[in-house]
Amino acid sequence: MTRREGEGHTQTLERTQTRRPRLYRVLLLNDDYTPMDFVVMVLTRYFRKAEHDAQLIMLAVHHKGRGVAGVYSRDVAETKVAQVTSHARAEGYPLQVVAEPEAEE
Repeated sequence: MTRREGEGHTQTLERTQTRRPRLYRVLLLNDDYTPMDFVVMVLTRYFRKAEHDAQLIMLAVHHKGRGVAGVYSRDVAETKVAQVTSHARAEGYPLQVVAEPEAEE
């Protein structure tokens, strides 16, 4: 029995460049029930924003309907969404927090 050329061999393609993981924006969405001071507290506690920056983001949420709390890897973004949503529900607030992928370059 003879072997045909190329039979039994595996080709491996090597990727020469690595890609950075996709980043996700964590957004706070406006509602008519969650107090502004609670939104500021969330931004300082969970997103480590300075008081002044937290106030500016809260005002963006209030006036524009949404504000970016931060940009993170997928796992971190999903964790922050879950933490903030859980805290808001425990306090009786309907604050919505979502993560969406950043536009790829």
